[in-house]
Amino acid sequence: MRTTVIALLLLIGCLGGYAQTEVDSDSLFTITSDSALLQDMAPLDTLAREDLRRLDTPAVLDSLQETEKPKKRDWSTWTPNPQRALWLALVIPGGGQIYNRKYWKLPLVYGGFLGCAYALTWNDMMYKDYSQAYIDITDGDPTTASYNKFMHLGRQINDKNIDRYKDIFRKRKDKYRRWRDLSFFVMIGVYAISVIDAYVDAELSVFDISRDLSLKVQPTVIGTSLSNNPIYASSLGVNCQLNF
Repeated sequence: MRTTVIALLLLIGCLGGYAQTEVDSDSLFTITSDSALLQDMAPLDTLAREDLRRLDTPAVLDSLQETEKPKKRDWSTWTPNPQRALWLALVIPGGGQIYNRKYWKLPLVYGGFLGCAYALTWNDMMYKDYSQAYIDITDGDPTTASYNKFMHLGRQINDKNIDRYKDIFRKRKDKYRRWRDLSFFVMIGVYAISVIDAYVDAELSVFDISRDLSLKVQPTVIGTSLSNNPIYASSLGVNCQLNF
């Protein structure tokens, strides 16, 4: 009986040692596998660090900042829209020239408007003054004598020269009225020219102006069928050739 118990104890001890050996071998295999995995991942870690170091360079950072910033309009390749230039010129005098970026034309446009406005105001004032003087000289009332401000060097109007001054005041009244109306139409003309200029300038902004545009003039022989004689069946002429 004692011998049987001792044999069982020895058997249990052998089994426990074998199990411990198996566990140690598994742990060793696991450690070995982890070491191999770490060695395999080492080059990947190095590449990742190199990539991060490469991304930290100023050139890459500047490129990233440029992509994040909104792109600015390239004015060197910008072309105006003719319809928009037309409407801006109609609504705002000189607006079409501003939209087409032809700022040097603004003094011409606004100078024309200011000149016409001054001429319109001046001629209207002179027309009213001479109209009133003509009315006063023809009504026969001595108390209404606004025409005296047009008399120079102490001249006076009497019965001998009143008809001549009536004719003078009438002609000057009509002259300044015509000039006033002409100033108004010239102002309309300046406005129309500014509108047309804005539209045409926008249209011509995409017009092809190249070296292929040329005109060639050269002599040539022109054949005719008016005569059977070969000498008289042809004539000399000029050939004009336009390339566009």
